[in-house]
Amino acid sequence: MSESYTIPKSEKLDLIRHSVSHIMAQAVTRLFPGTKVAIGPSIENGFYYDFLLPRPINADDLPAIEEEMKKIIDSRQDFVRTELSRKEALNLFNGEDFKQELIKELPENETITMYANHDAGGKLVWADLCRGPHVANTREINSAAFKLMSIAGAYWRGDENRPMLTRIYGTAWETPKDLKAYLAFLDEVEKRDHRRVGKEMELYSTHEEAGAGLIYWHPNGGRMRVAVEDFWRKEHYRNGYEILYTPHIGKKWLWETSGHLGFYNENMYSPMQIDNQDYIIKPMNCPFHIMIYKNKGRSYRDLPLRWAELGTVYRYERSGVLHGLLRVRGFTQDDAHIFCTPDQMESEIREVLRFSLHLWKVFGFKDVKAYLATKPAKSVGEQSRWDAALESLRKAVDAEGLDCEIDAGGGAFYGPKIDLKIKDALGREWQMTTIQFDFNEPERFDMTFIDSDGRHKRPYMIHRALLGSLERFFGVLIEHFGGAFPVWIAPEQIAVIPVAESFNGYAKEVAAVLKAKDLRVSTELDDGRLNAKIRNCQTRRVPYMLIVGQKEADEGTVSIRLRDGRQMPPMKAADFAGHVIRKVETQDLEL
Repeated sequence: MSESYTIPKSEKLDLIRHSVSHIMAQAVTRLFPGTKVAIGPSIENGFYYDFLLPRPINADDLPAIEEEMKKIIDSRQDFVRTELSRKEALNLFNGEDFKQELIKELPENETITMYANHDAGGKLVWADLCRGPHVANTREINSAAFKLMSIAGAYWRGDENRPMLTRIYGTAWETPKDLKAYLAFLDEVEKRDHRRVGKEMELYSTHEEAGAGLIYWHPNGGRMRVAVEDFWRKEHYRNGYEILYTPHIGKKWLWETSGHLGFYNENMYSPMQIDNQDYIIKPMNCPFHIMIYKNKGRSYRDLPLRWAELGTVYRYERSGVLHGLLRVRGFTQDDAHIFCTPDQMESEIREVLRFSLHLWKVFGFKDVKAYLATKPAKSVGEQSRWDAALESLRKAVDAEGLDCEIDAGGGAFYGPKIDLKIKDALGREWQMTTIQFDFNEPERFDMTFIDSDGRHKRPYMIHRALLGSLERFFGVLIEHFGGAFPVWIAPEQIAVIPVAESFNGYAKEVAAVLKAKDLRVSTELDDGRLNAKIRNCQTRRVPYMLIVGQKEADEGTVSIRLRDGRQMPPMKAADFAGHVIRKVETQDLEL
């Protein structure tokens, strides 16, 4: 997909989806007598409904449900809103255990509403508790513009001690054209899924039997990480940062002092006993950077200090939310902390934001939006500091001309922040960069510097992660490019393919020339057919394929095929190496 897909949105779409969810529930109760109905809202791009069914169903049952839904739509049923007393509601939904529970939990003074479907003759044919709203009549729904997508299990009210229900997901649109475009979009999403591409390209794997949510980087993934990490370090040094390395565990008091143990305990792993003291595997790097800061006295002349670390941290996530590279339990943050004076705060924020936008541009992301998160109800720090920090963030966003949205109350308890969201090649938005003020830790760790007036003062502390975590970043990067990475990132940059086994020697000579230039090269020396070798390289998304046979061996050249099928003029191996090196050194996004 060469252009991003913008998913249509309108107020009517929500009405349609909510209404289609009721139609689906009506169809299910018709087809499966004895079904008990739970809840069924509209959601982004579709809807779902939860049921307790008399028998298990699977994807083979969905077409029959869709056909029944079309019959209901074609029967032109009205959606009628009715207000009920508690007694009326309990009587009407007698035998519906889930509805009874919901009704009994409603406040005494709350109006209970029901939406009932009436056929063309005015007869009530189906009803459910619902606040609405809905379309007036099923004629407003195009029977060719919806599709049931999948079936999943869901505990009633998300409680694993309650009944397991069957959840049916669907999507609905205003027109068949919109539905077709959305399904094509989903097909492209599936092709680019980082789990699928990661397996095809042998980038990484996960192993439940050895520990859920932990990533095993394979040689190809390792090569990509080295390329990105080397670039990351070089750019940080250029931008005035120093690189730190800190331990993976520390004494429990570090996180008690920082406040994380109180606010973040459920996502931290249990302490381990070492020398009769509690140690914790680190969920974040900041307390360690603070310890380095406090290792000696600091002067205003030392500030700002910009300290960065590719620090691996561990956080507990429920198994149900783990998702490939995007949601894991062990990950490497591209983390940094800036310690500065109040007077340096504004310029430091602007520099961090500029640096972040530069990195995203290099990686091929140009559509970036800022979200400015303000003070939450529970917070620490003087109001004047919050106001000054928020103004610095706002000025930085304005200076870069970024589209910005206010996230009211979305700041952390210890300071306001900027979140940057990027759009990928498919138009999906991902939250990545965070620039976060912290009024909490400098106070709790008693951090000071000696100012020009000779007095001890608190430094300002800024947390920032530009790429977020490397795992999640690579997940997004894989899906953005569909695995067809720019040559400077690609795990394999070049594949040398002899047309026959007799040219394996020349293929090795060409590969040696390229490897001597530190390029990542493979040789396809098996006895397979040429077309099969090329297809194999295309599956691995190798940017350049060098075909060598008698003509190339005689002339000392290589024939060059790009992974998209285009051809380059033949050239000497050394000249081709120069071409690729220029692409690598300039982080060129094109081949």
